[in-house]
Amino acid sequence: MTRANIPPRPSRPILTDSGLETWLIFERGIDLPEFAAFPLLETSEGRDLLTEYWELNLGVATARGLDFILGAPTWRASAVWGARLGYDAAALDRINRDGIAFMQDLRDRHQGPSSVMPVWGSVGPKSDAYKPDQQTGPAEAEAYHRPQIDSFKAAGADAFTAQTLTHSDEAIGIALAARAAGLPCTLSFTTETDGRLPSGEGLGAAIQRVDDATHASPASYMINCAHPDHFRDALATDAPWLQRLGGIRANASRLSHAALDNATELDPGDPVELGALYRQLREAVPSLTVLGGCCGTDHRHIEQIGKACV
Repeated sequence: MTRANIPPRPSRPILTDSGLETWLIFERGIDLPEFAAFPLLETSEGRDLLTEYWELNLGVATARGLDFILGAPTWRASAVWGARLGYDAAALDRINRDGIAFMQDLRDRHQGPSSVMPVWGSVGPKSDAYKPDQQTGPAEAEAYHRPQIDSFKAAGADAFTAQTLTHSDEAIGIALAARAAGLPCTLSFTTETDGRLPSGEGLGAAIQRVDDATHASPASYMINCAHPDHFRDALATDAPWLQRLGGIRANASRLSHAALDNATELDPGDPVELGALYRQLREAVPSLTVLGGCCGTDHRHIEQIGKACV
């Protein structure tokens, strides 16, 4: 396995985790200011919760003999969001490194002799993922995200993923920062119920624009924080960009982003149905290898996804 790639088993999926933040809020009653999980790394109680969550998820993979990507809980650990929680640049560098080290320790304790468990950092958008009017240009995005990516690199991360991206400009900047830092990246866009990015861009157009601007430097692309019903029609194409799509982290709920943002109760959907939908997506798009969950999902959804797709 190279640092740039997921494990080379194209006929079998590699699982990753589910909806960490919604699990913490709705299943464990944890208050998450700014929807940020990374401060839990600061306490033994918080680390115990994170350990419980990941062991529930990666246990699904080990039971089925599947590989598993361990993604650090650092989605909000960047300058804008960190400042709102009292973290300056030095504190963010420390916590991003701690996040990678935490996942490396989990890997060392759970990785078997025949399994692969790469450790990835996690990057989120500079602005609120549900407010597409707040967009970040490529140059600004490259400068903004570079410190976090450098922290991942220094801590020995294998790669990182940027999730819930709403427009191609910020994705371009993240890809440029990753290339400059020498750390492989996977870029994950979110879509609205019409299968388009919150910016209004088509999924394929966004992927093609990023590849054109970066000489196709991202390792692959993903979709997250949307239900399969929202984007599967966008995948009904034989356009070359579709082969750049390497994974899915779908929501359990069919609700729109606006409805989810205002929800006071968890909508877990139907784990068995979600697994069946993943199977259909993989049959239509064989390049979909990395499979996990997003809002409203937990290890039960990962179990059904693994069962349906192996």
